[in-house]
Amino acid sequence: MTEGKLVYIASPYAGDVEGNVEFTKAACRYAAAQGYTPVAVHLIYPQFLDDQVPEEREAGLKMGRRVLAACDEIWLCGERVSSGMKAEEAEAKRMGIPIRLVPSSSVKSVMEPGEKQEHGEAIREMEEMKLC
Repeated sequence: MTEGKLVYIASPYAGDVEGNVEFTKAACRYAAAQGYTPVAVHLIYPQFLDDQVPEEREAGLKMGRRVLAACDEIWLCGERVSSGMKAEEAEAKRMGIPIRLVPSSSVKSVMEPGEKQEHGEAIREMEEMKLC
């Protein structure tokens, strides 16, 4: 798999956290399968920051903006745009970072068993690296 543009994956987190995390993982697999290098800060920061603690939430948002600044594009994944995603979109616009809308159907396609065959080599490499 070749590493391409660094893309910031924006998708909902709060609410159905478990379901939203699975959707975000699929969005990352979808991006990687197309040759992009995805980064999803909302899969990383909740591992050591508590979103319910205002200072930690603000620290996570600040770090996320720094990561966004390093990205080539931002992908807004899914039809539901959360308040956090709206803020990330506004920041991307301010920074002049291209925005791509990715429908749920595209993301969910990598969650289906038959789709893995279509992506061939990239999916096999991701499986070997334990990315999917």
